[in-house]
Amino acid sequence: MAEMTLEQRIDRLESTEAIRQLAGRYSLSLDMRDLDAHVNLFASDIRVGREKVGRQYLKAWVDSTLRDQFTGTSHHLGQHIIEFVDADHAIGVVYSKNEHETGPEWVIMQMLYWDDYERIDGQWYFRRRLPCYWYATDLNKPPIGDMKMRWPGREPYEGTFHGLFPSWQQFWSRRPAEDVLPEVAAPAPVDQFLQTMRGDTPAPKIRVR
Repeated sequence: MAEMTLEQRIDRLESTEAIRQLAGRYSLSLDMRDLDAHVNLFASDIRVGREKVGRQYLKAWVDSTLRDQFTGTSHHLGQHIIEFVDADHAIGVVYSKNEHETGPEWVIMQMLYWDDYERIDGQWYFRRRLPCYWYATDLNKPPIGDMKMRWPGREPYEGTFHGLFPSWQQFWSRRPAEDVLPEVAAPAPVDQFLQTMRGDTPAPKIRVR
């Protein structure tokens, strides 16, 4: 990795903070139902589904999702890992613990977002957010076992919490031999921790409704 100038290092610090703010603003605007503030966090040419492009389509989709599925929501952010592809592009992983009022049930959820960020005209935006879910269940019903996505009135289904990271399946597919020290791979290059963990794993098909 080439040595960064002082100006580049300052820009990197400012960009990191701007991206952290982006994630926080996403949660607040979503929970407060300020959909204009929410969709303006995304690039103006954001893709919505396979064929639609633009913030207006995103606003319509978010409105329908929130209005028809939930009364209220609260998104609590956890760790946020950010890595830069170049000066104007970055990726990140954000943990989120969420609560949802949905009819007679109070649904709690654990998930993470895999993000792609882009700086456009000096401003950082979401280029893409992949929501990867571990569980969703009524507060009083621990999601033990398979099919941890358990929304009221729906058949349970699997989330995609581990779907981007091949290490999950690799870990459970084999147990190390006894009395043999395991090999340790070389550390990931600087700013490639997330991409090294994910490898070439494609985005899973994510069910969000």
